Amino acid sequence: MMQKPNNMMLQTLARLIILIILSFSIYLLLAGHNSPGGGFVGGLMTASAILILYLSFDLKSIQKAIKFDYIKIIGMGLLFASLTGVVSMLFGFPFLKHFFDYFTLPILGEVELTTAMVFDLGVYFVVLASALTIILTIAEDDK
Repeated sequence: MMQKPNNMMLQTLARLIILIILSFSIYLLLAGHNSPGGGFVGGLMTASAILILYLSFDLKSIQKAIKFDYIKIIGMGLLFASLTGVVSMLFGFPFLKHFFDYFTLPILGEVELTTAMVFDLGVYFVVLASALTIILTIAEDDK
């Protein structure tokens, strides 16, 4: 009987690395409509963090913990991105016309809300779910 290796050091370090990568990916997503970054890069960074989770822990145990249907997430992202363009057309503007305004929120203070953020969120979901679907399909075929 083959004994499973003890990867405690890898798993402990992976938790720290994943926290840092996820924090940076959220920053890239939120700052992307004003500076370099956005949904594409943020989605790839999040996919890489989840990939580190899969590599440091067992594939089956992570699939039990993360019960997302990545195909549905791709559809949700496409819906977000396409609705951003369609809504602007309903008001007589060109497809994917960008709108923004500043709002005062109770805890956060003055915040800029943009339609580009909704589009970036859609791209984020599509890239994240597509990358994980491809990688996990390859990983499952390797068994």
